[in-house]
Amino acid sequence: MEMHDAWFFIGIFVFIFLIWIATGGPMNPIAFTGPRLAQPDVLGGGTYLQLPRAPFGVGGANVVLPGSSGETSVTNYTGTEPPPVITGGIFGPSSPYRGVVRMSRYISGAVSSEPKNEYVELSVAQGTGAPVNISGWRLSSDSTGNTAVIPKGTEVPISGTINASQDIIITPGKRALIISGSSPIGASFRENKCIGYFSSFQQFNPPLPQNCPVPSDELSTYYGAGYIRDVACIEYVNKLSRCQVMLSPPVGATGACQNFMVQYLNYNGCVGAHQNDADFKGDTWRIYLGRTTPMWRTKYEIVKLLDSTGKTVDAFSY
Repeated sequence: MEMHDAWFFIGIFVFIFLIWIATGGPMNPIAFTGPRLAQPDVLGGGTYLQLPRAPFGVGGANVVLPGSSGETSVTNYTGTEPPPVITGGIFGPSSPYRGVVRMSRYISGAVSSEPKNEYVELSVAQGTGAPVNISGWRLSSDSTGNTAVIPKGTEVPISGTINASQDIIITPGKRALIISGSSPIGASFRENKCIGYFSSFQQFNPPLPQNCPVPSDELSTYYGAGYIRDVACIEYVNKLSRCQVMLSPPVGATGACQNFMVQYLNYNGCVGAHQNDADFKGDTWRIYLGRTTPMWRTKYEIVKLLDSTGKTVDAFSY
């Protein structure tokens, strides 16, 4: 009896299917009527399901990045490589210097409340072929609206005087540290062989390199006649470390020994003696924005480097 009922229902379904085919089947216009899912642009603010998409959708002048509410449109990007993911921000028009000048992907000291401890590093790519003038460029925060212009600087500062300033030009393979606070010596500057002497009186973050000439080498070169007979001076200078300023020569030192220390074992004396050396100039500029408050947030930050025309050179987020 149960088998008979099963065959009865199967027969009914077959009969209905044959009638549907005879009346046009899937090609019948009625098959195209009835409710359907609206297009995404007419959903009226509701939600809809779509298939996964590639991380970057490149088309025309726009690059679409995932990660924010909806998706973030990075407009007017024209570079040949994908822009960095900037969650919730806009990369903006791309600078001709994109890929030539790059920032490191973090802010050192961003958790500090002291702007003197905050800095970002940028560099000019090796093999670029030409130096880059960055004075007049800007750093900006999409998160807070903070912005700061990269100033001019002094390539070889001299202590105890007002130094002339010039555009900061970074050569290929070299770098710059852009510190949010004020300069301990009153100017942005390029590191050099003698720069470590400034550490005797001011504090720098990050610390200055301590690669000044060795004091004993200076003594043998600049003491003058009778050097080898001044045993006390030789023994005293041999105990000195690099970049150690001698404020007062030891009691009992000969006049020649005192003159040597006063003239050469300090920053200005070192510059006077070595500024023409092939290895005098360093690879790093220290640029100070002169802020009294932090430039960057401790998190949820978007950092941009803009050229003098306002186009984006580089950007990153954290």
